[in-house]
Amino acid sequence: MSRLGDLLLLERTRQKMTRKQVARMCGISENYLKDVEEGRRIIQDDQARRILNKLGTSQRNEAEFSLDEIAATVDLGTLAPQKTTPAPAPKPEPKPEPKPVSSEEQSGIWLDALSSVLKPVPVMNAGWIQVSRRMVPIQDGKIEGAKPDRVVYFLAPDDSMRAMRIEKGDLVLVVPQTLPQDGAIMLVEYGAHRCLRRIKLLGNSNILLQSGDRELGAESVHISDVKLVGRAVRVEIAL
Repeated sequence: MSRLGDLLLLERTRQKMTRKQVARMCGISENYLKDVEEGRRIIQDDQARRILNKLGTSQRNEAEFSLDEIAATVDLGTLAPQKTTPAPAPKPEPKPEPKPVSSEEQSGIWLDALSSVLKPVPVMNAGWIQVSRRMVPIQDGKIEGAKPDRVVYFLAPDDSMRAMRIEKGDLVLVVPQTLPQDGAIMLVEYGAHRCLRRIKLLGNSNILLQSGDRELGAESVHISDVKLVGRAVRVEIAL
């Protein structure tokens, strides 16, 4: 499939419309729409814009994101529902002449269609300064079960967690959690530093902060002496 075909399929199926309904509404043939959705035909951006507008997609301008940035960080094929066998196609109808569309309008089309399935997540360093961002898929309005605006990536500053397979430069997706979880790798604030540590519950409000480059090390602290920022749920390694 092409990314644009995936996008049209995603919008159509989200609105529970058949190919025949969309084809008639947009003045195109059902076979033409089928070929676009399955990546066998290249569709122009202005034609895609017209179809998306017919589906009720409104344009939104968010110039801070480029089409290349979105395309490089999402695979719509993993988000679109499975296709069903289409009904026989009607006789092709003539297509209207396309109108020129600006690059800003094209960006608005993509962003509006993807806004419900993608979220820009900030990448924070150990000094809690944003150094970049990554587009992350949203499922049922959440990212890994958390509110999208509270999820962050933490850029591993060193190899202190190499024993847990997290090395310097890796990106760790962190969801908010303030209570210690036994065996979980969590982002903690301790001694004026933010770092990743594996948690071991000891009882009497004490926890063990485990780390290690090639060998495991641990430090026992009282829960009141550390601030738990969140729990690591995914690691993206640096190549």
